[in-house]
Amino acid sequence: MITSNRREFIKKTTALTGYSMLSAAGFLNSQTTQAQWDASNFEPSPMDEVLKSVLKGKPVVDSDKIHVKIPQTADNKTPVSITIQTTLKDIQSISILVEQNPVPLVATFELSSALEPFVSTRLKLMHSSFVFVLLETEKVFYGIKHTVSVSEGVC
Repeated sequence: MITSNRREFIKKTTALTGYSMLSAAGFLNSQTTQAQWDASNFEPSPMDEVLKSVLKGKPVVDSDKIHVKIPQTADNKTPVSITIQTTLKDIQSISILVEQNPVPLVATFELSSALEPFVSTRLKLMHSSFVFVLLETEKVFYGIKHTVSVSEGVC
């Protein structure tokens, strides 16, 4: 099983490397291959407005098939590691939102259907808050939330 996973990884990495080389050589139109940046998603806004923007009118379904690794407590001066993975199929994007941050949308990761849905990053929490993870499919979002308690840093 490890060998087949390794082979799949090498195939996918080779395909992505080839894509990058074509892009660097100018064979692909740079406007279509570059990620789109929507600065309005990352401005201070109320959580309900941010959710409306992220959800695009799709319903949210709670799921226990989303595995989130995040500490239950954190120091407000230290970034917090978060890892997200799932066995759900056809995931198009993964978004992370922190309810009590001035900018609730921390990140949105657009995913290729050729790769397994997995994201690992670090985030800052200003206050104790719910951390929402939303996985987008064509028809719905799957979601889960975790509570993280934030304490003041001590010497």
